[in-house]
Formats: sequence, C-alpha cells, structure tokens
Amino acid sequence: MPLDVQTLLKRFREGDRVALSRVISLVENDHPSSPVILDTLYPFTGKALRVGVTGPPGAGKSTLVDHVAARMRTDSQKVGIVAVDPTSPFSGGALLGDRVRMSSVNLDDGVFIRSMASRGSSGGLAWKTFEVCEVLDAFGVDRIIVETVGVGQGELEIADEAHSTVVVLVPESGDGVQAMKAGLMEIGDIFVINKSDRESADTARRMLDSALELKPVKNGWRPPVLSTVALKGEGVEELHRKIEEHLRLLVTSGSIQHRRMEGVRAKIVEILRNRIIQSAWERNKLGRLIDAEVVSVMAGGSTPYKSAAEILRKTGQ
Repeated sequence: MPLDVQTLLKRFREGDRVALSRVISLVENDHPSSPVILDTLYPFTGKALRVGVTGPPGAGKSTLVDHVAARMRTDSQKVGIVAVDPTSPFSGGALLGDRVRMSSVNLDDGVFIRSMASRGSSGGLAWKTFEVCEVLDAFGVDRIIVETVGVGQGELEIADEAHSTVVVLVPESGDGVQAMKAGLMEIGDIFVINKSDRESADTARRMLDSALELKPVKNGWRPPVLSTVALKGEGVEELHRKIEEHLRLLVTSGSIQHRRMEGVRAKIVEILRNRIIQSAWERNKLGRLIDAEVVSVMAGGSTPYKSAAEILRKTGQ
C-alpha cells in the first residue's frame, strides 16, 4: 500500500504518537517523502527548547536524563528524548536500550523516547538527529533532551544543536586539564560530577571548578559545577533548576533567536551542498570518472590528489 503522507501528517498534527513514530522513521531512513514531510512541518517548529547531555561512557547520562525528564513532567512539560546509541562497525546494528535505562518515564504519555543509531557519524550525534528534533518540535513538545553516545572528543557537535549543554563526568574522568583537552570545557553550560558519593568526588569538583575559572563568562552565565548521584536521584532538583535558569537567560537575552538564525543558515548551506554535489555527480557522470582514476592510481600512474584535480579539470570546476 503506497504511503499516504497527507493522512499521516494529519494524524501527526492531531497528536497521534503512532504517527509521530512513523514520521520519525521516515525522516531517519531518508524516505523519498522525507523532504516533503520536513518542509510541511517546519512552520510548526521553533518553540521547543533543547538540552544536550554529553560526557564519557558510563557516566550515568541515561539515568540522569530519566530523572530530569521526570522532573520536567511535574511542571506539565511535554518532553522528547533523543538518545543516540553507537552503531556496531560489524553488523551496523545498535543496542537502542535507552527505554530500559529510563524506567521512570518510559510509560509516561507526556514523554516520547526515541533511540537512534549513530550510523557511523564521527561524533556523538547521528546524521539525522537534528531533523528528528525538528519533528519532535513540530509535534508540540516543550523540551527536547538529546543524549549522545559518549565517545569523548567527537561529541562537540552537540553544542551546535542544543540550546543548553550539560556535561556529565565522574570522579575518575581525570583532572580539569584533561577535560579541557577533550574540548568539553568549551561546550559545557552546566557541568555535573555524577556518582559523587565516591571518595574522589570532592577533589574532582575542585579541579573542575579551578579549570572553569579560565572560561570566559558568556551572556552573563558562568557554568556551575553540580554534584549528583543519579541512581539515588540526588542532586536532580538542582540540576533541573540550573537547566531552566540557563534556558530562561537565553530566551530573555535573545540568544535563542540568534542560535535559531545560525541553525537556519547552516541548514540552507547543508541542503545546497548536498544538492550541488548530487547535481554535479549526475550531470558529469562522476562515478565513471572516479572509477577510471582509481584504476590509474592503482597502476601507479597517478595519486589521489592528482586524480581529484584531474576530475575537477574535466568537469570544468
């Protein structure tokens, strides 16, 4: 049966969660109807505030997200959670087990949890994560929490999508200088030492506080360092309060609008780049030219750099 996109979108706008799940699947899998869907839904976006949660594997991010989402629900906020799991380099599959770890909210109709495979993305976010956030925004959620896979230095891209970024560390994550080298110091708006019931937690917090003194204050906000024990729910109330405080500051200062404008610019550039490449590929039969140059390189008659230059010359670029 051919997909009736208009009927699906009508159900989506009526608040049908099954339709939401189906729309996300179409967008995530790059279905031919995906551009039409995103174009139709875009006018309904721009209302949800987005919180990124990042940090090393095993820091307890999913448990913290579970508690924070539950706290948001007490304010009657609708919450969308996008949790990106790593893709196996062998099978291409992913565990996608976040519903198991988020036991507090996985049965709440006001919370929609979507696990996504990173699908080879070099950073902590899947290629389609941003568009899935747009779909959730159009569905009418108030807060979107994006949790990354926890792969270290590649997670910096989350700062481009989230309005507020929470960096979750554990006492064993290393000293402040190591954290700064990882780049997490630059993107974090709120820092959390989770599992702070461990002996080295106070030392880790002092080191992080000291390192953050070097970070300039941005829009009147100095990133706080909080202590939590996610498994016990300790420190969650303060974390939620700081997240909301930072989001309010961004709204009142106009930073949200500026970020929205930069996001629109980046999206237009991305669409143009992809379409220009696709058009050039089809028009100049780039596949055949590349195949010919591969043979030349393997025969020792060229190098990849010379071959690329030759292809550009042949296509008039």
